[in-house]
Amino acid sequence: MYLHLLGRRESQVPAKRKGKKRDPRLKRAGVSGYNKPKRTPGHPKKSHIVVAKVGNKIKTIRFGQKGAKTAGKPKKGESEAMKAKRRSFKARHAKNIAKGKMSAAYWADKVKW
Repeated sequence: MYLHLLGRRESQVPAKRKGKKRDPRLKRAGVSGYNKPKRTPGHPKKSHIVVAKVGNKIKTIRFGQKGAKTAGKPKKGESEAMKAKRRSFKARHAKNIAKGKMSAAYWADKVKW
């Protein structure tokens, strides 16, 4: 080849990327990978986004009420009101949370509650 004219050796030529092409849905959502939720401060209504994948099914899910005062992770010395709030959310959405990774309720429960 004409690599000697460019001043490069054959070993310095960048190799083509091997493997599968990155899914455009990941780039569009701005997430680092499947099942990796991310905050969306610029979205008018929803607080998070995730590109969920179970088997061959892939789905972009927006979830979480923007500006909601959620309980977050359980903390030592948490108030009774927050504990009740967490219990109420989990009870109210239990059926949808049980549907798994393809439901917004599952992700809201995992990330926000």
